[in-house]
Amino acid sequence: MIRFGKSEEQQQPQQELAVESSRLHEIILFNDDVNTFDHVIKTLIEVCDHTPEQAEQCSLIVHYKGKCAVKRGTYDELEPKCIRLHAAGLSAEIV
Repeated sequence: MIRFGKSEEQQQPQQELAVESSRLHEIILFNDDVNTFDHVIKTLIEVCDHTPEQAEQCSLIVHYKGKCAVKRGTYDELEPKCIRLHAAGLSAEIV
């Protein structure tokens, strides 16, 4: 029986995809004039598994600097968390 293997060019896109999916991303939380500190802190604790101290520090950074990286991980790990942040009325994106 003759077996045909994949050429090096055919294997490369799968390798690039594996590298991309394992690359670390961050959720960036943005400041707004709508949400209270308490709401942001509570949401970060529930969604991003922050301690109360971490959540408070992130909320202060967002307030004074305009944005803050609140969680790091693979895209697949962060996407559901970012969706939950949006559902809670927070402005966030994955970078």
